[in-house]
Amino acid sequence: MTPIEKWPVFRRHDQAAARLQIWSDLGRAPRTLQAYARGLGEYLLLCERSGVDPVTADRADVAVYVRELTSRPHPRGANVVSMDSGVGLANATIQQRLVPVRLFYDHLIEEGLRSSNPVGRGRYTPGRRRGGQAKGLVPRLTKLPWIPGEDQWLRILHVAQSEPVRNRLMLALAYDAALRREELCLLRTDDVDPSRRTLRIRAETTKNRLERVVPYSATAGVCCPSTSGTEPP
Repeated sequence: MTPIEKWPVFRRHDQAAARLQIWSDLGRAPRTLQAYARGLGEYLLLCERSGVDPVTADRADVAVYVRELTSRPHPRGANVVSMDSGVGLANATIQQRLVPVRLFYDHLIEEGLRSSNPVGRGRYTPGRRRGGQAKGLVPRLTKLPWIPGEDQWLRILHVAQSEPVRNRLMLALAYDAALRREELCLLRTDDVDPSRRTLRIRAETTKNRLERVVPYSATAGVCCPSTSGTEPP
């Protein structure tokens, strides 16, 4: 299903549909394109409900969208253990939803249809404290990564013992080489070099589109396939 098929609201907004087509023509990854379409599509629907033309919307109209994102029911509901459990999207998700809206207004400025971007962004201001960085529309929060304790790791390994060799290998490679899910799932046997115990992470599978070569341990190497095929491990 294409983004426009999933979000018919784009058929009613020519400039937004044009921006979406540009993202597609530039070769954005399908998941990135879907994420952009979702963020901008939700914003367009909110503008329609509020009777606002998104082309001429101001900062106050964008603030209404932010308020809606921070107050909608959390998809994980009561499973979220925090002070505001069950309410609002995560900060990183809100930032993600705002990116396509900001890029949409950048597009309108380039087309000469606007003179300013109501979403804005954090920008450098000479003379300001703390590195001269002005705040964006929504403060960016950074949480420390969750690191399993020893008991939790032992439970993970205990469960993994009963898994097929393929799953155990994937767990070992993900741990050894610090692979993202996409990088791990798109590995091919010709990406593995058993003689050097290294993995080639192809540029098209990475988030930053940069290829790299990473090592893996001798333990994981016991299960690694030969390079004779091209199927995933």
